[in-house]
Amino acid sequence: MSGNAVAFTIVIIMFAVVSGVGFAAARWRRAEDKLHLNEWGLGGRGFGTFITWFLLGGDLYTAYTFIAVPAVIFGAGAAGFFAVPYTIIVFPIVFVFAPRLWSVSRVHGYITPADFVRGRYGSQGLALAVAVTGILATMPYIALQLVGIESVLTVLGVGGSSNTFMKDLPLIIAFLVLAAYTWLAGLRAPALIAFIKDALIYVMIIVAIFYIPTRLGGWSHIFSTAGTHLAKTNPKTGKPFGSLTVGPTALWAYSSLALGSALALFMYPHAITGVLATRRRNVIRRNMAVLPAYSLMLGFVALLGYMALAAPGVPAEVKAHGANPQLAVPFLFQNMFPPWFAGIAYSAIVIGALVPAAIMSIAAANLFTRNIYKEYFKPNATRAQQTRVAQTVSLVVKAGALVFVLALSKTFSINLQLLGGIWILQTFPAIVIGLYTRWFHRWALVIGWAVAMVYGTLVAYNTAAPGVPGSHFGASTANVPIFNHTVYIALTALVINLLVAAVLTVVFRLAKLPTGTDETTPGQYLADPPGMTRPKVPITRMTVGRP
Repeated sequence: MSGNAVAFTIVIIMFAVVSGVGFAAARWRRAEDKLHLNEWGLGGRGFGTFITWFLLGGDLYTAYTFIAVPAVIFGAGAAGFFAVPYTIIVFPIVFVFAPRLWSVSRVHGYITPADFVRGRYGSQGLALAVAVTGILATMPYIALQLVGIESVLTVLGVGGSSNTFMKDLPLIIAFLVLAAYTWLAGLRAPALIAFIKDALIYVMIIVAIFYIPTRLGGWSHIFSTAGTHLAKTNPKTGKPFGSLTVGPTALWAYSSLALGSALALFMYPHAITGVLATRRRNVIRRNMAVLPAYSLMLGFVALLGYMALAAPGVPAEVKAHGANPQLAVPFLFQNMFPPWFAGIAYSAIVIGALVPAAIMSIAAANLFTRNIYKEYFKPNATRAQQTRVAQTVSLVVKAGALVFVLALSKTFSINLQLLGGIWILQTFPAIVIGLYTRWFHRWALVIGWAVAMVYGTLVAYNTAAPGVPGSHFGASTANVPIFNHTVYIALTALVINLLVAAVLTVVFRLAKLPTGTDETTPGQYLADPPGMTRPKVPITRMTVGRP
């Protein structure tokens, strides 16, 4: 067998294993619980410290992370390392506010962040804004997980047929299996698969960080070769490709991108879903204390970009495939690892796409079901009806992501994901600030959100890619004339959001406009009600053929 055939065989075997685990997760609950949205969408709110650590790790560190971060470093150098400080500062921030969100959500049975906003401000409109933003921001994120799988398949030479259907068949099969076990098991499926995903990723990174440098002449040679390449002039821009360090002119862009990304990460519905699925407040705090271990791993992942620059043949392979830097890591593994271990590394990427894609689709389905379907179409929907709607919507969301990948260019999917980061940060005032104060008027928050969404989208649209005049959605940073610095668009939009909301709050309060009813009380933000315990099944019921 050829090297690619061996690697692909291992990927198929690992995919079959995790699929079996996903389907097995459907039995991890009682039959009568299967049509409760609290069970399907939040795993019964019963995950402890150990499971939550893997679930959140699998949720936040996606396949696209392991493809995109080294790809940025491969193409631009140290600018891509913004992901490391951003994942360091995010956890202390979440350590502070997430337990409050968990407590009030557990007391009131909130399943989504929009549920909390609805209860806190008594505003259907503000809750709808949060729900729609969450769904819009999540869709391209799911698509990028499929892009990560597609990168592996491209390097393996799978799907190279001229027939469009046959070319896309592996991706379609992966989608169908993902859709099936998510429908049956809900959040429990990715929770179990996350164990396998994280184990594979840790093995892959540890081996890569020690083994590949020995093949490339050591770290000094890697940095020297990468630095030489990055110093060359990019014919598109007339400037160097990048550098091994962040220059003074890029500090604002680098730091604002790290800060804005940290503030935005746990605004994504899938991240909040992982938090709300935990059993107790202390589970969240423990996880926020130990999750930075993933940041260390992410630093090692980022170094793969420099290794790819120094690996003989990898830059040429990337250039031959349309100069797509997202192929840098898969080609690095193909050139540096023996086929059997390359298969394990590819499996880590593929499985690393399935876990977050499942959680993201579940989170988006929860939002639609609770804050659109139940709120506007069927207020008296039963638990079973809500669960069926959520299951159906999760399929629609994944199908939409598949269409993104198959029918649209990858650049478009990436652009939409960049927009998603800008959009999702605009829910920060309603969710996080709302956990501490109701000073902001509900209508002011809606208008501030709308202004920031329009501003962020327009600025991103008018931002051209480096060296491509007239292009749109070319970067997530743009120059702010007031400061004369290039900063993260989402962060400037958030500042505008807060200013508009603050000014209008003063105006609306002076006009004595109704502020809405707050169904929460101060003590509920610190409550730690016991986890949902299941009644023990009498031994007389444990007969053959009955669970």
